[in-house]
Amino acid sequence: MIRIQNIYYMLSYAFQVLNEQGYRKISTEEFDNVADLCAAILIKGVSSQIKRGLDKEYLLATDCLTTIRGRVDINQSINNQSLIKRQLICNYDEFSKDSYLNRVIKTTMVLLLRHPSVDKSRKKELRKLMLYFVGVECIDNGSIDWQIRFNRNNQTYRMLISVCYLVIKGLLQTASGGTTELMDFLDTQNMSRLYEKFILEYYKKEHKNIRVSSSQIPWNLDDDESSMLPIMQSDIMLNGNDKTLIIDAKYYKTSTQSRYDSTTIRSAHLYQIYSYVKNYDKGRTGDVSGMLLYAKTDEDTPPSGSYSIDGNKIMVRTLDLNCDFTKIRKQLDDIAVMVASPSLT
Repeated sequence: MIRIQNIYYMLSYAFQVLNEQGYRKISTEEFDNVADLCAAILIKGVSSQIKRGLDKEYLLATDCLTTIRGRVDINQSINNQSLIKRQLICNYDEFSKDSYLNRVIKTTMVLLLRHPSVDKSRKKELRKLMLYFVGVECIDNGSIDWQIRFNRNNQTYRMLISVCYLVIKGLLQTASGGTTELMDFLDTQNMSRLYEKFILEYYKKEHKNIRVSSSQIPWNLDDDESSMLPIMQSDIMLNGNDKTLIIDAKYYKTSTQSRYDSTTIRSAHLYQIYSYVKNYDKGRTGDVSGMLLYAKTDEDTPPSGSYSIDGNKIMVRTLDLNCDFTKIRKQLDDIAVMVASPSLT
């Protein structure tokens, strides 16, 4: 379980722009569901973007004109007999707001307008904003290419597109018959990415006394042969006081595994964090530790434990997201202290 309000705080760390003055009012509002929260964020963000100016790009347009513009399509002009009317069919570049970024945003706003969980007052605000997107086409939800390159001219769209991604991926699913229907907001995969990004950015912002990264871990090889070995990518790595804590953030509906009436930590997760720690601690110093940090679920037995394995400490913790954010902050701060203090406990 997770409080709706805490999703806003998680997004605020994942996208620092939400800490700006225009968004702060959202943190004091109460939301019944995540769709309504994302609608509120999108309304604030799109309103700010309209004041800055909507993204525009040159798009190829074709029209029948009385004066030459761009490149004349002679064949089309002859076939359409436009010369009789003293007109020419021209292909030309038009600087238009019908850009891909604006199409994604309009498509998302249309989806939120159809969703029953979004508050009526917010739907009214969305309809007002839609007036600025006249001439912008909607696109098919399933065909959106999310590999969007941002530059200094459209950097302000980065957070907006990320929220659009969460909305579209979280509100839609394809039924067996091929039709698209609404589902509960934010599936486990999307929440897992947000959970990981939130923890990483929290430590970067709140604990500047330690080095925080999401580094790749090289294999501790006996020779130079590394072909076909998979990349070991850590979620969060905390370095301080000559110690390293590698955190693997896990967001699952069920955190543990059961067999023969026995509840244990998931084997694959333990093997993964153990591999990270042992390969990073090349000198076998014991100064490298690992932690599986699970988002707390409704399970009767949440994963927990601390183990000394072959000279390194492996810990299992749960982060309760269904409480006041000050308590979440305390839980994360206590973990950071492990790196800053003389010994990992």
